Amino acid sequence: MIDLHYWPTPNGKKVTILLEEAGLEYRIIPCNIAFGDQFKDEFLDICPNNRMPAMVDHDPPGGGAPISVFESGAIMMYLAEKAGKFWPQDLRGKYEVTQWVIWQMANQGPKLGECGHFRRLGEEEGDQSYAIRRFTDEANRLYGVLNNRLYDRPYIAGDHYSIADMICYPWCVNWKNQGQDIAEFKYFKRWFEEMGARPAVQRGMAAGSDLSVDFSQLSKEEQLRLRKMLYNQRARPAPAE
Repeated sequence: MIDLHYWPTPNGKKVTILLEEAGLEYRIIPCNIAFGDQFKDEFLDICPNNRMPAMVDHDPPGGGAPISVFESGAIMMYLAEKAGKFWPQDLRGKYEVTQWVIWQMANQGPKLGECGHFRRLGEEEGDQSYAIRRFTDEANRLYGVLNNRLYDRPYIAGDHYSIADMICYPWCVNWKNQGQDIAEFKYFKRWFEEMGARPAVQRGMAAGSDLSVDFSQLSKEEQLRLRKMLYNQRARPAPAE
């Protein structure tokens, strides 16, 4: 059994898509990032970066004690290797996929995340026009990278569906809120629609859909408290000796 410490964000949904595609048994342990579950000691024991998702495999390959893994890209590599699917292990195939998994972790996820962050900020945070323009343009560039990649191949890593596709898809779903028009990206749009039609992708995207928090229903005081906790975080002090 795999315990997935999860909240329904793009980073969480990458992993549930893979779990559904691979047919691995798992259970969701909610990690409510809106209310600070990621700062609890029991979560930090498996994810010192206080970011979900994180997982614990109670039946690791080869047996032995449970294995915990944090960072969505590392989780996906672990699960694909465990399942023997979606991550080829020959040298060329492996690194064709791996480079795109790293691209997503280093480029697509962070930049689209910043794009969404600044586009959501209200006027009370001051003039965000430069940041909005900067990250909206960068989002556009990244969609172009995928579009150019997909013009002559069905999947991001070539002829075969892989974790490279699964890790990128959830971050594309909110393209409108990222200020993009996917009609501009013909080859990406074909891939995006084919991905969205896969039953396992649909199940992975729907996982934990009942967990979301409607911030508009919270009091202004509670909204401010949560923003203070979640935004502009600084280093946590090391434990006392």
